[in-house]
Amino acid sequence: MSEATQNPENKPLSDEELAAAAAMTPTDPLADPLADAQAELANLKAQNADLADQYLRAQADVQNARRRADEEISKARKFAVEGFADSLLPVLDSLEAGLAIPNATLEQIREGSEATLRQLKSALERNKVVEIAPPAGTKFDPHHHQAISVVPAEQEANTVVSVLQKGYLIAERVLRPALVTVTAPK
Repeated sequence: MSEATQNPENKPLSDEELAAAAAMTPTDPLADPLADAQAELANLKAQNADLADQYLRAQADVQNARRRADEEISKARKFAVEGFADSLLPVLDSLEAGLAIPNATLEQIREGSEATLRQLKSALERNKVVEIAPPAGTKFDPHHHQAISVVPAEQEANTVVSVLQKGYLIAERVLRPALVTVTAPK
C-alpha cells in the first residue's frame, strides 16, 4: 500500500476515508506539478522560437544595412568628382569656343582668357578649392607655405617676401603649399 492510502499509524484506510481523500485531491491538471512544468516548458520553447526568429531578422537587417552602406560608399567614391567635373565643363566650353575663332585679335584672346580664368576660379571656389597667396610681410606658415629661398631683407625674420607659386587648400586641407621666398634671420 502507498502512503496516501495509509493513516498516520500505518493502518489501511477504510473506503470512506479513501473517498474523502480522493475528494480532497484536486482533479485540475494545472495543479499537478508535472503538468505545470510541461506547460512552462512549452511556453519557454515558444518564447525561445520567437526570440530566435527576432535574432535572425535583426541579423538580416544588419547585413542589409551593411550592404547598403557599402554600396553608398562605393557610389560616393565612384562619383566623387562628378560635381567638380560638372563645374569645369563651362571652362572647357569657353576654351573650345575661344580656339574656334579663326582670326581672333590679341585683345579678343586676352579678354576670352580672362573670362575663362574667372570661370575656372569660380568653379574651384564652388568646390572649396581656395587659393593660398600670402601678401608680402605675412608671417611664414609651414603648414601653408613652402620656403624656396631665404633672402636678406629689412622685414622681420621668417616673413614672406614674395610668392613664386600660389598654393591651394581644398576644404581646409592643403592641396599644394604656396612656394614663397622668406626673409633670413638677422
